[in-house]
Amino acid sequence: MSERQIDETSGVETTGHEWDGIRELDNPMPRWWLWTFYATIVWALAYTVAYPAWPMISSATTGFLGYSSRADLRSELGAIEDGKAGYVARIAELPVEDILADDGLRQFATSAGAAAFRVNCVQCHGSGASGSPGYPNLNDDEWLWGGTPENIRISIAHGVRFAGDGETRFSQMPAFADMLDRQQVSAVTAHVLALSGEGDGSEPGAQIFADNCASCHGEAGKGDPELGAPDLTDAIWLYGSSVEAIAAQIRAPQHGVMPAWAERLGDTTVKELTVYVHSLGGGQ
Repeated sequence: MSERQIDETSGVETTGHEWDGIRELDNPMPRWWLWTFYATIVWALAYTVAYPAWPMISSATTGFLGYSSRADLRSELGAIEDGKAGYVARIAELPVEDILADDGLRQFATSAGAAAFRVNCVQCHGSGASGSPGYPNLNDDEWLWGGTPENIRISIAHGVRFAGDGETRFSQMPAFADMLDRQQVSAVTAHVLALSGEGDGSEPGAQIFADNCASCHGEAGKGDPELGAPDLTDAIWLYGSSVEAIAAQIRAPQHGVMPAWAERLGDTTVKELTVYVHSLGGGQ
C-alpha cells in the first residue's frame, strides 16, 4: 500500500505513487469544474422530470411538460396534409387537361406523380423512366396507345392486358411461326428493318408485310394507337433491334402485361401519375 507524502517542492500532498523519480500530486479539482459538474447533475435530474425519460412496464414517464416528439411529428404531418388538401381536392374534381392548364396544380401533380412513380413504376420502367427490353421508354415521343393526357390516364388506370380489369387495353399480335416458313420470316424481317432505315428489304418481304401485317401496322408501318400496334419506322424496339430479336417476335411474339392502377391507387393518384408521365418529354 502506497504512503501519502508531502511534495517538498510544491508543498502538495502526493498520491504516494512514484515512477522513475516522478511523484503524482494530489491537487484538488478546480472549484469551477466541481460546480459545473454539480450543475449537470441537477440539469439531468430536472430534464428527466420535465420530459419523458424513465421506462416503465408498459409505457414511460410523460414528464410534467407533457412533451412528445411523436405528437410533434403528427402535428407537422397534419399541417402538411392540410396544406395539400386543397390541391388534392381540386385534382380529384378536374380532368387532366384542366390540371395541366393550371400552373400551380400542374406543379403539385407533377411532384406527387413523381413520388408515386418512384414507389410503383420504377420496377419496370426504371428510375429514369427509360424502360428496358419489354418495358416502354416513357421519355420518347412514341406511344403504343397514344400520348395525349387522356390516353396516358386510361393506360395507367386500366393497364395493358391486365386480366383483373374489364376495361384494360388489349392487343395481341398473332404468332406467324405456323403461317410463314423460315424464308418468309427472314424476308419480312428484312422489310421491317428497312422500314426503320436499316437495310434495303426485299419485294417478297414487302408483299408478305402487306398481306399479313399492314392491317394493324399500316401499309407504311406507322402503326395504330387505337390497336396498340407499334410504329415500325421509328427504330424504337420494345424487344430488341437485332435480326434475331425481330424474327423471334414475328414467329412467337411476346406480350407484356401492365397492371391496372385505378383500384390500387385511386383516381387522384392516377391523374398525378398521368401529369408526371406526360411531363417527361414525350406527351402529345
